[in-house]
Amino acid sequence: MPSLSRYFPSLDWGRSYTRDTLTNDLVAAVIVTIMLIPQSLAYALLAGLPAQAGIYASIVPIVLYALFGTSRALAVGPVAVVSLMTAAAIGQVAEAGSMGYAAAALTLALLSGAFLMALGLLRLGFIANFLSHPVIAGFITASGILIATSQLKHILGVPAHGHTLIEMLRSLAAHLTAVNWPTLVIGGLATGFLFWVRKGLKPLLLRAGLGPRTADLLAKAGPVAAVAVSTLAVWLFGLDARGVSIVGAVPQGLPPLTLPDLSPELLGSLLVPAILISIIGFVESVSVAQTLAAKRRQRIDPNQELIGLGAANLGAAFTGGYPVTGGFSRSVVNFDAGAETPAAGAFTAVGLAIAALALTPLIFFLPKAVLAATIIVAVLSLVDFSILRKSWTYSKADFAAVLATILLTLGMGVEAGVSAGVILSIALHLYKTSRPHVAEVGLVPGTQHFRNILRHKVETDPALLTLRVDQSLYFANARYLEDLIQDRIAEDCDLRHVVLMCSAVNEIDFSALESLHAINERLKAAGITLHLSEVKGPVMDRLKRSHFLDEMGGQVFLSQYDAWVALAQHKKN
Repeated sequence: MPSLSRYFPSLDWGRSYTRDTLTNDLVAAVIVTIMLIPQSLAYALLAGLPAQAGIYASIVPIVLYALFGTSRALAVGPVAVVSLMTAAAIGQVAEAGSMGYAAAALTLALLSGAFLMALGLLRLGFIANFLSHPVIAGFITASGILIATSQLKHILGVPAHGHTLIEMLRSLAAHLTAVNWPTLVIGGLATGFLFWVRKGLKPLLLRAGLGPRTADLLAKAGPVAAVAVSTLAVWLFGLDARGVSIVGAVPQGLPPLTLPDLSPELLGSLLVPAILISIIGFVESVSVAQTLAAKRRQRIDPNQELIGLGAANLGAAFTGGYPVTGGFSRSVVNFDAGAETPAAGAFTAVGLAIAALALTPLIFFLPKAVLAATIIVAVLSLVDFSILRKSWTYSKADFAAVLATILLTLGMGVEAGVSAGVILSIALHLYKTSRPHVAEVGLVPGTQHFRNILRHKVETDPALLTLRVDQSLYFANARYLEDLIQDRIAEDCDLRHVVLMCSAVNEIDFSALESLHAINERLKAAGITLHLSEVKGPVMDRLKRSHFLDEMGGQVFLSQYDAWVALAQHKKN
C-alpha cells in the first residue's frame, strides 16, 4: 500500500475522508465551478479554439489530477499563459478555426502530457529549476501584456491580428475606423464591472450585512453575472445583427472521445513548443501548489506532481481539450473556499459536466467581448513591473535577464521569449558560477574562526596564504581558480604555504581535479606547498580515488585552525 500510495496519493487522503471534509470540498467546488465556467470559455477562445474546448479541458483532466496529484488545493485547467502559448504554437502549423487546428491542439496536449509523465517517472523534476525566478517573472509579465493586448480586438469589435506586441498594436491602429460601437460599449462596461467586482463588491456585501462566506461566493460569481446580463442584452436588443460577435452554438454534451493527429511531421513541429509549455506550466503549477501547501503545513512531491499534470494533459488530449496546468487564481479561490482534498476538483468536474450538458444553449448570444474582458481582468493581475526595480536593486545580472525576457517576449513572441528565458537562466547560472567568490581569510584574534581580510580585522602570516573557496569547483570555474592563485603568488615572494579552505565546496569534478593538479605543479615549481582544509566527506572520498593527494605534498587539515597552528611561522617562534 505505501508503494501504491506513492503513485496514487488519493489512496492516502481517501482513507481519512470524513463527512465534514466532504462538505468543505463541495462548497469549494461550487465556488470554483461558478468561476471556472466563464474562464474556461474565455481561455479556449484565447487559444484560438471553440469555446467548448475550454470546458472539455476542465473535466477529465481535473479528475485525473485528483487521482495522481499531491496538492490538496491545486485547481487544474486552462490558464492564460498556456492558452497563449498554445495559440502561438498551433498557429504555425494550422489555420485557426480549421479541423487541423483542433487536432493539433490535441497533439500538443498529448506531447505535453507524455513529456511531463516521463519527467515524473524518471524523477527529473529538477529540470524546471533551469528557469530562474526573475526570468519566469519577466516572461509572465510580458505574456500578461500580450494576452491583454490580443483581447482588445474583441473589445473593439475589429479583425486585428498578430503575435507580437508591435504587430498587434499596428493591426489595431489600422482598424480603429472600423470599431463596432455596441461591442465597445459592452466590452468597456464588462471590463469596468469586473475590475470593480475584484476589489469593491465583497466589502460592499459585507457592509450590507452578509456573512463572509456568502459575500465571497457572490463576489466570485461576478463574472457569471456579467455573462448573464450581457447575453440577455444581446438577445433582447438583437445586437448580434448590429455586428456584436457572439459565441454561437456550443455542442451540448459531455466531452467527446478524440484522437490526436500522430503524423510525424506534426509531432516534430510541436515537440519543442510542447516541452516549453510543459516546463512553464509545471513551474507555475508547482509554485502555486507549494505556496498553498505551506500554509497548511502540508507537502507536495514535485515528481508526483509531474505525473499528475502529465495524466491531466493526456486526459485533455483524448477528450477534446488542449494543454492544461494548475491555475493561480482558481487554486487560491479553491484554497480560500475551504477545499481540503483533491476531491474538490473532482466535484468541480461534475459541476462542469452538468454545465456542458444543460447550460450550453444559454450562452448562444454570449458576446465575445465579455469573455475578452474576463481575460483582460484576469491577466493584468499577472503583470508586475516591480520585478524590474527589485532585480535592479539586488542584482544587475538578474535585471538584465528580466528585461531581456520581457523585451524578447513582447517583440518576438512567446516561444522566442520562453526559449530566451531558458537560455538566459542557464547562461546566468554559468556566468555567476564561472567566477566563484574566493576570499583570502585570516584568524579572528582570540578565536578559532577565519574571516575575509577585507571585511574584518584578522591575523595573517606572510608565509601562509589561506583562500576560502565559496563554491563547488567544476569545469566552468576551474581555470578561474588557477588564474587567481597564479596572480596572487606572483606578487608575494615570502609565501611558503597555500591552503585551500574547502568548507563550501560540495563537489570537485574531473576538470576541476585537473586544475588542482596544475595548481599543485605550479606551486611546487615556485617552492610553495599546497594544502587543503575542512574538506567534506563525499569530496574527500572522491579525491582518495585519484592520485592527487599523493602528488600534493601538503596535508589535508580537519580544520583551518589546525592548518594555522601547523603552518603559521610566527606561531612556531
